[in-house]
This record gives sequence, C-alpha cells and structure tokens, in this order.
Amino acid sequence: MASARTILVFGDSLSAAYGIRPEQGWVPLLVQRLHAQGYGYQVVNASVSGETSSGGLERLPRALELHTPEIVILELGANDGLRGLPVSALRENLARMVQLAQAARARVLLVGIRIPPNYGSRYTEEFARVFPEVAQQYHLPLVPFLLDKVALDPALMQEDGMHPNAAGEPPVLDTLWPYLKPLLKKNPPSGGR
Repeated sequence: MASARTILVFGDSLSAAYGIRPEQGWVPLLVQRLHAQGYGYQVVNASVSGETSSGGLERLPRALELHTPEIVILELGANDGLRGLPVSALRENLARMVQLAQAARARVLLVGIRIPPNYGSRYTEEFARVFPEVAQQYHLPLVPFLLDKVALDPALMQEDGMHPNAAGEPPVLDTLWPYLKPLLKKNPPSGGR
C-alpha cells in the first residue's frame, strides 16, 4: 500500500515531548506538516525519555522489525553526555544502530546534540564530534544540532534549560526539516479521488 511508508523517530525526551502535552512536540508537528504538504508517511514515535544510546541499541531491532521504516530519525546521545558515559561507547552504539537500520533498508537521518560543559571542555568537544564522524563514516545526512534555534533562548526552553517548551517545538521541527525533506518521496496522485 503506497500510503504505508513509515518514518521511525527513535530518540529520547527531546523527541518524546517531555514536560509538555504530547501533541505539542515536534514529532506530532512533523505529522501535520507531512500531511499538509502531501507526503504519505505515517510517523511512529518510538522515543523514550531518559534513553541512552545503549538502551536504544537494545530496542532498535524490535522497532525495525515491527515498523519496517523507510526512514529512521536517530536522535540519541544526550543522556549519555549528561551522565558522562564514555564517548567511545556512544560512537559504537550509534554506528551499530545505523548499521542495523541500513541492513533493514531504512535511510537514516542522524540528529546531532550538544551538551552543557559539565564534564569539562575536552569531554564536551569529543562528544560533539561523534555525530559528524558517524554521519561521515556512513554517508548520512546530519542535523548539526537539534536545539540550534532554541537552546539559548529562555523563552523557548523549559525551566530545566534542557528541553524546549511548547513554543520551542516548532523551531525544533524547522531545524530538522531541511535535512529530512530530501529523504522524502511524494505519493503518486491517486486516480479518481
């Protein structure tokens, strides 16, 4: 069925609408935009607040099997960084998830994250480099920093300074959209409707 193409959003609280009503998150806003622009995709949000890259790696095979996505938006790593987990493990886990998704014939959009410098500049810089390195290794499109338009604007962030508020979610989608759009295919017009 032509309309059964699936985008799997596989992330953490940044994609799970943490702290706001579920329909205010960037993923439901993406569903609306796809529909409005005539893209026939269903979007499955398999994001879990607090998820690390290792937890994601454990969950991904089942999600790929269940949803057979055409596109996987991979947004994980922030919780690894906030917990100071080894950057080498993050790189390995992201690479493995990309391999699994590609083996399942899905195209991957990798989403880059930056973290506050709690663990010093060396760790923060190594962490930030993981995303472009993995993207380059696997020839993936990369959203350089998901919160680019909102992170430094308190009016668009929740009290915790980590998660966008409802007003911050549309700019988050606007940051991701130019990288996702080239991966999308329009449905052929259906005859007689």
